[in-house]
Amino acid sequence: MPRDDNVSRRTVLKATAATGAVGLAGCLGGGADHSVAIAGTSSGSATQAAGQALSLVANDSDVVDVDVQVTSGWTANLTEFDDGEFSTIGVDNNSLAAALNDEDPFDEDPVDDMPMQGFLFDSLEMHWVAMDGSGIESTADLRDGGYTIYPIEPGFGTRLITEELLRDDGIWDANDINNEDTDDIPGVVEEGTVDALVLYGSNRVELAGWSAEVDVRSDGQLYGVDVDDEFQETLEANDGVRVETHEPYGYEQDLETDEVTSWVLDGQWAFGPDVHPDAVYELCRLAHEEHDEMRDSDPTTLDYDDVEVMTEAVLPEIDIHPGAAEFFQEHDVWDDEWSEGEADTDD
Repeated sequence: MPRDDNVSRRTVLKATAATGAVGLAGCLGGGADHSVAIAGTSSGSATQAAGQALSLVANDSDVVDVDVQVTSGWTANLTEFDDGEFSTIGVDNNSLAAALNDEDPFDEDPVDDMPMQGFLFDSLEMHWVAMDGSGIESTADLRDGGYTIYPIEPGFGTRLITEELLRDDGIWDANDINNEDTDDIPGVVEEGTVDALVLYGSNRVELAGWSAEVDVRSDGQLYGVDVDDEFQETLEANDGVRVETHEPYGYEQDLETDEVTSWVLDGQWAFGPDVHPDAVYELCRLAHEEHDEMRDSDPTTLDYDDVEVMTEAVLPEIDIHPGAAEFFQEHDVWDDEWSEGEADTDD
């Protein structure tokens, strides 16, 4: 049945049995019909910012409220989902594809229960920067090795794809790897004990919170690293990312370059079958109708006025949650090559 704007005709589920500690629709309390706990990532991350913006606009909804939790990253969120700790997660497409195909890091600990896709919330643009005094001019120097590099925090989807790329290129084994949390790496940069880092921004608007903190605490010592032909070829050979060249953005300092080459990873909200379709539909509606207000909280919020933007990260191999599927169908952005999943809820 088509849904009107005020969702007064919805039949809603008043409660859902909880199978995990947190994260199931309808088990967190509050005044709305459904409560959704989202597995974000670390504090200060782009996922946290996007989740908090969604939570903000959900405050005025009588259908759904949102609680965003700090977790270890996109890749780790899939394991949390499989363990029943969360039913709604932020996750990147590369991690989804790796889990679907039992590839590293899920080859020894497979994800048995995959979430269904919701909608795109972020495109993260990862790129190299180096510290003054390191002597690094291009990725060819990193391939020669002998440096201390920070390829993002372990457990992050951005780390998973970056590590894969650096291993393929020969950079990984040639250097010392710093595995600090994103909360701690700004202090390491301030101490001057790292030579090069992978930082990222969101949707060509601003840096992730922790990357912005690195920028500030580097005391103006960061500069861009040129990507040589070999690393460019490594990027282009990997199906898990898009490759883009663009002006640096979000930095308080001059990176001494007109452009950086980024490997881009798309992140989306994904949902389990125990999240009620009404809740997911409402989140889609809120993003579509209230994205300007969301941008007051998270300036990187995508322009969801065009609903098709929500679908730009869809992986045809993975089901779409029925709540999102209905929203896409009603707004004529559904592709018949996609498949609609099923929800384990009773109206």
